[in-house]
Amino acid sequence: MSDNGNGLRLEGRKLVVTGGARGIGYAIARAATRAGAAVALIDLEQASVEEAATKLRSEVNGAEVVTEVCDVSSYEQVSGAERALEARWGRTDTLVNNAGIAHHAPAETMSVAEWDRMLQVNLSGVFYCSQVFGVPMIAAGSGAIVNIASMSGLIVNRPQPQVAYNVAKAGVIMLTKSLAAEWAPHGVRVNAVAPGYTRTDLIEHLVDTDMCRDYWIGGTPLGRMGSTDEIANSVLFLASDAASFVTGETLVVDGGYTLW
Repeated sequence: MSDNGNGLRLEGRKLVVTGGARGIGYAIARAATRAGAAVALIDLEQASVEEAATKLRSEVNGAEVVTEVCDVSSYEQVSGAERALEARWGRTDTLVNNAGIAHHAPAETMSVAEWDRMLQVNLSGVFYCSQVFGVPMIAAGSGAIVNIASMSGLIVNRPQPQVAYNVAKAGVIMLTKSLAAEWAPHGVRVNAVAPGYTRTDLIEHLVDTDMCRDYWIGGTPLGRMGSTDEIANSVLFLASDAASFVTGETLVVDGGYTLW
């Protein structure tokens, strides 16, 4: 996308965020609406995504928010969500692939079903959404995609065993590079954010544990976990025209964790 002088503003944009009902996804949606974008929240459950949309409208005055229920691991559901959104608001020009799951299991005892599910959601789902929403971007000659990877795609975390998660997130990083290279001639930028340990409701119960204190926070040079807003602000940069000459990059936002 060309530099239109708006910097980090997203006026006129139609941005889809998968896994947008909670946590990092919700923070991304909130940052995008505050920057002027119309936002579509995609998530698994009707009740939770509608609740998130209502909350977002109350937090950001004048926010344009629509919702779709979709399992990103289903190509058919992703295609259906894209068609529904196109009918409601036209072409999506910005996509944030945030939906994902986490699971800890030793490699020697992990079931095939656990392995397959992790890669289907965290890697195949990113490709499905990128292809389905990216084809119209290619046709239009512009677009921006930001994938949520993880520092786990670059290192092996301690102490939890999570081989499938690590592999999937490494795949997201390479998928980002590959799509960026293929789609740059069509005016579509593809980047990623690789968060470190981020404080969300889903891991709040672990914050006071020895594992969190000794490994997660203790292993982070800045001495704390990140906030969802800090991840969202990084996504906002890559999605905006402030990053108009940036593609194929993975921005690591981990408080320095991968330095050691």
